[in-house]
Amino acid sequence: MGSIHPSAVIEDGAQIDPSASIGPFCVVGPKVVIHADVVLKSHAIVTGLTEVGAGTVIFPFAVIGEIPQDLKFKGEASRLEIGKRNRIREHVTMNCGTEGGGGLTSVGDDGLFMAGCHVAHDAIVGDRVIMANSSAVAGHCIIEDDVIIGGLSGIHQFVRIGHGAIIGAVTMVTNDVIPYGLVQAPRGALDGLNLIGLKRRGVARSDITALRAAFQMLAQGEGTFHDRAQRLGDETESDYVREIVDFVFADTGRHFLTPG
Repeated sequence: MGSIHPSAVIEDGAQIDPSASIGPFCVVGPKVVIHADVVLKSHAIVTGLTEVGAGTVIFPFAVIGEIPQDLKFKGEASRLEIGKRNRIREHVTMNCGTEGGGGLTSVGDDGLFMAGCHVAHDAIVGDRVIMANSSAVAGHCIIEDDVIIGGLSGIHQFVRIGHGAIIGAVTMVTNDVIPYGLVQAPRGALDGLNLIGLKRRGVARSDITALRAAFQMLAQGEGTFHDRAQRLGDETESDYVREIVDFVFADTGRHFLTPG
C-alpha cells in the first residue's frame, strides 16, 4: 500500500491511486491524476491537467504540469501526460501544452530525465528517452523513441529528433536530426551515426552496414539532400534506412542537419 505524508498538500479533486506514495511537503493540484505505484519524493510539485503513469518516480523539487513559458498562453485548458516508469530527477520542469500547439505535452514510457532538464509546452517525447542534466527541449519539438540528449544541450522549438539519435553534450540543435544520427559540436553538426547505440540494441551487422552506406550517400552523393534521400528510398531494402527516408519526407517546418 502507498502512503501520503501528513505534511503533503493534496488539493480537492486530485485522483491518487491507493498504491502511490506522496512524500513530505509535496503539492498535488486538484486536476492531477496519479496512477499506481507512483512515488513523489519530498517537495515535488505536480499541478495542472497532469496525468502521471504507473511506476513513475518524481524526485525532490521537480515542478511538473505548470503553465507554459509562452507569452501567447492565455490560461486555456491544456494537458501534460506522462507515461509509465519514468524517473524524473531533481529540479526537472515539464509544462502543459498551449492552444496553438494542440494543447498537449506528452512524455512516453521508461524515460530518464536527469536533474535540471526541461520539457516545454506541446513537446512530444517518446519512449526510453534520456535527457541528461540541464538539457532543454523547447516548445513543439518531437523527440522520438530511444533518443539521448547530452547535458547542457538545447533543442530549438519545432525541431524533430529521429529515433535512436544521440545529441552530444553542450550542443545547440536548430534543425531536424535523422534517425540514428550522431550530433555534436556547439552549433550541432551531424557527425555520423549512433553506432554504439545500434550495437547495444543488437541491430544486425547487415543493417548497420546499410546505414553506414546510406549515411555516405547522404553526405557525398549528387544532387540535393532530398534528392539523395529519394535515391536511397528507391534502392534500399533495409527497414532502418527506410526509416531515415520516411523521416526526411515527413512534414516538417525545419531544415535538416546534413552530413558535413
